[in-house]
Amino acid sequence: MRPSARALDELRAVTLVPNPAKFAEGSCLAKFGDTHVLCAATVEEKIPPFLKGTGMGWVTAEYGMLPRATLERTEREAVRGRQSGRTQEIQRLIGRSLRAVTRRELLGERQIRIDCDVLQADGGTRCAAITGGYVALALALRRLQAQGRLKENPLTEGVAAVSCGIWQGDCMLDLDYAEDATAMADANFVLTASGLMVEAQASAEARPFTSDQFAQLLALAQKGAARLITLQKEATG
Repeated sequence: MRPSARALDELRAVTLVPNPAKFAEGSCLAKFGDTHVLCAATVEEKIPPFLKGTGMGWVTAEYGMLPRATLERTEREAVRGRQSGRTQEIQRLIGRSLRAVTRRELLGERQIRIDCDVLQADGGTRCAAITGGYVALALALRRLQAQGRLKENPLTEGVAAVSCGIWQGDCMLDLDYAEDATAMADANFVLTASGLMVEAQASAEARPFTSDQFAQLLALAQKGAARLITLQKEATG
């Protein structure tokens, strides 16, 4: 039995609360068990310099963890004066994942910034940020359409992310921290509603794993992502 006592293919209790942030153009509180991430979308009528004159928009993300999101206090990165490599990696992953399902030519020359703040961390924060970030983005784009600032919805389909891992030889879905900390391998998958793969990150922590085990992890991720995308649809109406 896995440490969380869940079935091997069972997600944690997932809740996607739409528009918890009053002033953001779109927002979502993504709860994956005890991992809680607040995702807020901001529409900016400007774009990065490298896109000026192209007619293309941009979707980007920023990621951060509150000091007491973890068991022991983590110093704010602003105090240290620089972001960690982990933070930069995660926010780039979030941005790539959301751009993969966005027709940027339909955005016009505007940028949507998704701020993902981890309120509480119990494993899988990047996956919760991507899944909730999509909801925030979808709600912001709907608002732009309602205001007449967009003629067509730039989103092509949903996108969600979920973690998987191998623990004591068993492949399992959606690891919490206790499971991830003792897993022999862990992976993160970003998948679209149609089953296309945006990104796969997998690494051995104890010993190498086989291609058959990787296929099992992918199958678990596909099942989990399908459920998450259903929840996204409910959250966005």
